Amino acid sequence: MNRRIFGIKRRTRANSDIDPDEIFLDSRNLPAFDTNQFEGMLEKPIGTLSVIFVGIVFFLIVGIFSVKMWSLQVSDGQLYSDKSENNRLRHSAIFGERGVIYDRTGKLLAWNYVATSSPEFAKRKYIDMPGLSHVLGYVKYPSRDSSGFYYKENYDGMDGVEKTYNEWLSGVNGTQIIETDALGKLQSWNTIRPPQDGTSVRLSIDADLQSRLYYYIEQTATDIGFSGGAGVIMDVTTGEILAITSYPEYDSNILSSGTDSAAIAGYVSNKNKPFLNRIINGLYTPGSIVKPFVALGALNEKIIDPKKEILSTGSITIQNQYDKEKKSVFTDWKAHGLVDMRHALAVSSNVYFYEIGGGFEKQKGLGIINLEKYYRMFGFGSSVDATFFDGVAGTIPNPAWKKVNFNNEPWRIGDTYFTAIGQYGFQIAPIQAVRAVAAVANGGKLLRPSIISGGDGTPALERVIPIAESDFQIVREGMRQGVLEGTGKGLNIPQVKVASKTGTAELGTLKKNVNSWVEGFFPYDNPKYAFVVMMESGRRENVIGGLFVMRSLFDWMVVHKPEYLKNN
Repeated sequence: MNRRIFGIKRRTRANSDIDPDEIFLDSRNLPAFDTNQFEGMLEKPIGTLSVIFVGIVFFLIVGIFSVKMWSLQVSDGQLYSDKSENNRLRHSAIFGERGVIYDRTGKLLAWNYVATSSPEFAKRKYIDMPGLSHVLGYVKYPSRDSSGFYYKENYDGMDGVEKTYNEWLSGVNGTQIIETDALGKLQSWNTIRPPQDGTSVRLSIDADLQSRLYYYIEQTATDIGFSGGAGVIMDVTTGEILAITSYPEYDSNILSSGTDSAAIAGYVSNKNKPFLNRIINGLYTPGSIVKPFVALGALNEKIIDPKKEILSTGSITIQNQYDKEKKSVFTDWKAHGLVDMRHALAVSSNVYFYEIGGGFEKQKGLGIINLEKYYRMFGFGSSVDATFFDGVAGTIPNPAWKKVNFNNEPWRIGDTYFTAIGQYGFQIAPIQAVRAVAAVANGGKLLRPSIISGGDGTPALERVIPIAESDFQIVREGMRQGVLEGTGKGLNIPQVKVASKTGTAELGTLKKNVNSWVEGFFPYDNPKYAFVVMMESGRRENVIGGLFVMRSLFDWMVVHKPEYLKNN
């Protein structure tokens, strides 16, 4: 038999172990090892480096766990304990009631109600009466995330009184603790800080009067084609606003709710700007309503006797200083003949105010420096220093303004003429005009207007204009004469004596459109209220505008609000 047998090599060292490689196996007698069970495999000892590496990893893991356990249980233990407790005891806001808003008569204008869709806090509701939105404004409600947690817990006033007096109206939210079990089910609750309701406010406006003023502005704008309009009535003694409205407007309920996206999109895209409060933030060319203030400047500077007559043949002509072949013609709106100051105010003679504003031949004029001085004295060209009414400043044209806006061109006499009749680059806000005409009515007291009945704590008197009472009286007489026989004859009604000044401001280089103004005060013998109505950008040929609006309102007041027309 040809058989290999295994043998053992002779060992060279005594008592030495047999190494695996000293054993020879007969391949034909190799056992059937299951290698998947590691049979027949030789075991070798783990290397030293492997042991060291495993040890390092082990100690790193132990170290990390030790640090984390120290953080959880010792250094940050109280923090995590509080978090755990808050998971069981949840803090929740108790919403304070927002203060409500009344008008001067006690009519409720804005209040709160609980909606079934949001029972945790009250929603805001506004009176369904046009003409009040720019005064009242609107709110944004508390907001919560998809889990029901409130990330904004306060109401935000977004416009009008809601914004200006947000701190008054806002309540102070309370806090309650809600205890839940591991499944989040309510176990108990406890109030730890009760809420405080906001302060209610009473406005100085008469809502019925204001809404009716809005109605006549809206009706006139729609029928005649004005792009907008605004009206304001102010107490000439206290500065309180009796009515203040701007057309077009938005709906306070729609904006507060925020759900009618189509209506909101309509407001945004409306070219007539329903978000613009025209009384405070609108800027408009004033035209002839500035003439009473030019007259007062001329009287105070003693450049003309109020009885002196100036001839208006329909225009004045001056030589062009740069071209002897040319002359510049400045027109009146009609030939008025001889007019003194009172008559010039009554019929709104441009020629008269060209001459006392810029000078002509032997008649000295105020000049642009003094014109600007007196305009600013009556509050034009600066924003109103009163919280609710702090809006745009406007523009009074002057040489520096012209250089900036007309490529360094010099100031010319014609620029002074146009500035004296409220044209050129002149722009004012209606709130400025009503303050100025109130100062004429009350003898020189420039008042800060107030929307709060009884005032908001701000002194009403801003300053006393240093012009003699006798000069104010001359201008008042001219404005009264305007109602009796001049441009304001539409306001000549038997129930109340009114003094007024109208204005038609031409717009653009083509002068196709105009702003139609009327300003004034009543009762004439004992002035109580000043008023301004401005109808924005209507057709030049139209003869219906601000005066028609105010006459319509007076006729309504005779029947519905006679208390404001009394002469006592």
